[in-house]
This record gives sequence, C-alpha cells and structure tokens, in this order.
Amino acid sequence: MTNKLIGSKEALEHFQFATINGKIKFNDIGKAVRIARSYSQVVKSAIKPLFEGRSVEELTKSLYNTLPNYIYLETAITQAKTIVEGLLDREKGEIIHAKVKKFWFASRGNKADKGNRNVKFHVEEGHVVVRVRDPWSKEWVIGRAYFDTKYLPLLRELEELSNKREDGYGAVISFKDGVKIHLQVPLWLYLKYFSSPKSTGYGVVAGLDLNSDRFNVVVVDRQGKIIIFRTWWYTETVSHGYSKDKAKVLRLGALSQSLKFLAKIGVNYVVFEDLFVIKSRKFGKSKKGNRKITRFAKKQMLIHGVIKALRLGFNVILINPRGTTNSEEHERLMRERGFDRHTASAYLIALKGFEKLNEYK
Repeated sequence: MTNKLIGSKEALEHFQFATINGKIKFNDIGKAVRIARSYSQVVKSAIKPLFEGRSVEELTKSLYNTLPNYIYLETAITQAKTIVEGLLDREKGEIIHAKVKKFWFASRGNKADKGNRNVKFHVEEGHVVVRVRDPWSKEWVIGRAYFDTKYLPLLRELEELSNKREDGYGAVISFKDGVKIHLQVPLWLYLKYFSSPKSTGYGVVAGLDLNSDRFNVVVVDRQGKIIIFRTWWYTETVSHGYSKDKAKVLRLGALSQSLKFLAKIGVNYVVFEDLFVIKSRKFGKSKKGNRKITRFAKKQMLIHGVIKALRLGFNVILINPRGTTNSEEHERLMRERGFDRHTASAYLIALKGFEKLNEYK
C-alpha cells in the first residue's frame, strides 16, 4: 500500500516539496550578490507595510524599482508575509521581533515556466549547471552546482518533467557558510527515490508530541488502549548558551530514533499536530520558557518528521491541536492516569488521529 499523508487541505499545502541542498560556484559572483542584496532589501522593506495591511500585489508594484522581476518580487514579499505572520503577537497586536539577518534570494516554481522562470538547471556528469536570471540585464548568471550524487537521478527526472511543463520546483540561493543552492523538489518525486519499504503493521497509531526539551510518543490500538509510551529526552538543548545548531542535530536525531523504533513495533500510522493552524506563539512571564519558545523551530521539526515518516513507509496524519494541551480531558488524563503533561498530549494526539482516519475512510 502506498503511504499517505492525511490532513486538511491547508495542512497538505505545506508538504508539497522536499528540499535538497548543494554547493554552487558562480562565474560572476558579483551579479549573484547584487540579486541577493536587492532581494533582502525587499523582504525588509515589505514587513512594516504588510503589518499595516498592504497587499502583496500592491507592494509588488511599489518595490519593482528595487528588484525589477515580478517572480523574485512575489517570492520575497510572500516570505516577508510569512515572517510577519510568524512573529505577530495577535493578543497585543504588535510585532514582537522583525529583524531580517539572512542574505539570500529565491524564486518560486511554476510548471508553466518549465519548472522555474528565474533558476534553470541541467544535469551533467558529476555536477549540475545552473542558470540564474539577472533582473537588470535579463541575461543569465552561470554557476556550477554540486549535489550529493544520490540526488542526480532525481534531478534528471525533474529536469525532464520541467521541460515538458509537467512539474515545477522552487529555488533558493543562500550565502551563509559559503554559497549554496536549495532546490524544492516535488515531494512525490523525492519519496519515489528515497522511500524505504516498511513491514506490515498491526493497525495501531502513534501520537507524537514535539517539545523543546523532549519528545513524547504514545501508541494506541483502535479501542484506545495504550500499547506503549516512551519519552526521548534532550534537556541540554534548552540550556543557556547551548548551540542552536547542536540542539537541532540532537532533536532531529531523537525524532529519527523514535520513528525507527515505531517501525520495529508494527505501527501503521503516526500522528502529528498541524502546527500551521497555530497563528501565534504563546509567551509567558518566564524568561527561560520564552527562550525555549523563541529558540525552538517546532514547525521545521514537524516538516522534517513528516517527510522522515513518509520515507520510512508510515501513513502520516495531521490533526488540529485544539484541546490536546489545555482542555478538561487533558487535565483528567493527567489526574486519573498519572501522566505528565506531554504524555497526556501525545495520547490525545493519537486518539484524534483515529478520528481523522475514520473521517478519511
């Protein structure tokens, strides 16, 4: 049976692509840097007007002189909009934090443009030739990209699909720790090349609760009976001064270990909260707690977890998180079963997964 991703239409829109990364060398790095400077300026310039209610279409016209290419502009302003939505404290009605430190540029994909209007690629032996459109001269900036060789067959097929206008891909060029290219390839194509077969399970569901210092899993059967529950800890990641990059490695490592464990015990479905329906972060009075919130990229971990689960052959369910953390049922579970807060959440996530599965069928 082909593994499935089950969730709302809005949730599934966030899982259309998987990103593969490579290094790139441009023949004229100066032109590429100029695009990035203008692109970053557009993102910074768009944040306040977007917060004030101006539309993407309106800003695309007003910022055209800064970056004279509509696809680059739309992509930059859409990213600025995402930043505003992610940092907006809707209870106070103000932007909490709006600094843009990244130095990059991006171009959204479109199959009608043979994959992408501004970034083209051609797979050659051992490397990939990349062409990036200069928005001022309209000419191409040529680069040579180096991906892991395991990605080359996928890129060859994506190149064919793009030339036939059957699929598209997004592209990002970043300048942190060297010049890199990030291609957003269709998820179905990525899974075609990198999924592993999974043994038949027993029809049970695992609820997964992601947190900044731990990862909780509860496995239940169709009657709601708990088969097993476990916690993977990484408490050092929330220590003051702990490296953000090291914390990311530990968290993703724990997530990978837990999914491999679930595959061994015969789980068919893994259930995550759909974090994209949460519009704001909840900040409290605790400075330590707020630091955990701001340093923990929970949505990035969710995306990684969903794609990893699909690669391992699980069916994945995304549920609305309403009631899984603060509700009468949540409090009752902690009181009657002696669960900690996060184990109770994982249990409720699993039960909601069965409800979603029944709706899907």
